[in-house]
Amino acid sequence: MTAILDAVLPIFTLILAGYLCGKGGLLGVGATAILNRFVVWLALPATLFMSLATSRWAQIANGHFILAFGGGMLCIFLISLWRDLHRGMPLADAALVALSAGYPNTGFMGIPLSLLVLGPRAVPPAIVAAVLTVCALFALAIVLVEAGLQRRRSLLATIGGVSLTLIRNPIVASAILGLAYQRTGWSLSPGVHTFLAMLGDASAPCALVTIGLFLSESKGGGGVPLLARTLMLKLVAQPALTAVLAFWVFPMPAPLPEAAVLLAALPTGTGPFILAELYEREAAVASRVILLSTLLAVVTVTWLGLRLSAH
Repeated sequence: MTAILDAVLPIFTLILAGYLCGKGGLLGVGATAILNRFVVWLALPATLFMSLATSRWAQIANGHFILAFGGGMLCIFLISLWRDLHRGMPLADAALVALSAGYPNTGFMGIPLSLLVLGPRAVPPAIVAAVLTVCALFALAIVLVEAGLQRRRSLLATIGGVSLTLIRNPIVASAILGLAYQRTGWSLSPGVHTFLAMLGDASAPCALVTIGLFLSESKGGGGVPLLARTLMLKLVAQPALTAVLAFWVFPMPAPLPEAAVLLAALPTGTGPFILAELYEREAAVASRVILLSTLLAVVTVTWLGLRLSAH
């Protein structure tokens, strides 16, 4: 329990710091937008590029783990998306809500928590989960948001517009460049590695402070039913579905099934909020889901972590 609290406490503290700075006006007008642009255009692309450029997939990837964790994450995303579209929500907004429902905080919490709860053998799958979350699910959400925001009626024009915007998106572009660099087999020079690491390390704290700033300015939004449904999908349905896939559909040696379930149970990461701010969509739902899921995860992830470590 102490290990889990140690992983969760910094998230609350950074959000609280941003909230207090916002209420006190310490960072000035426009700080929320400026910090978010810093994350989107510099810090997060640096993290993605370095993670993919230095990865060794043959050593850390496991097909069953990818199918179990990625399948559970994708199913929750699609369930949320279908439900909100069926209720008449615009595609762009439904995609952002779906991202909040299926986007675990694998990068900031997943890797250290997996190490503490399950040991060193759980770190490689946690890295794979972080890449799947930040790249694959994030890219899918961007595609849907872009498609939802297109004003053209022609299908060909819509596809062209979405493709062009995606190529220009710093998050997608950095992932593509990272994969391309990884395929060359070259290693990053120490200076470049240090530069990317220093810049990337700022992504999580800046994003969390930005959420606190946004919460200090927000007047509400999202509605209780939508928040409750999104939290239920994230904290209950996603780990339950992943457990079925990891233990029965795609059996794997320990600790891979345990790692898949633990990572799926994590609270929502900062990605949905970053994307909502980037596209100037309503960010109240994302910010509240991140805050509430992180608070509730103190109970849910603690219980699950104790069960998995005993298993």
